[in-house]
Amino acid sequence: MQIYYSSKFEREYRRLSKGIKMLAEEKEKAFRKNPFHPMLNTHKLQGRLKEYWAFSIDAKHRIVFEFERKSIVWFHSVGDHSIYR
Repeated sequence: MQIYYSSKFEREYRRLSKGIKMLAEEKEKAFRKNPFHPMLNTHKLQGRLKEYWAFSIDAKHRIVFEFERKSIVWFHSVGDHSIYR
């Protein structure tokens, strides 16, 4: 699976704490193996973000992403629930 990172994602990622970054990297490894692994809590978003998906880094932080094709994914946003606004 190939993952691309939007410039918005990269900006938001730089602002995360070191601990959250480390956890996000672990979750990304699991995501690459199986995007629907139960520990990720991957879910389809609703409303204006209905074309996107999200998975959990921890209880507070999420990564919003999009399946472009079967093996290509774009990570669009990372952070707490405020990223849904």
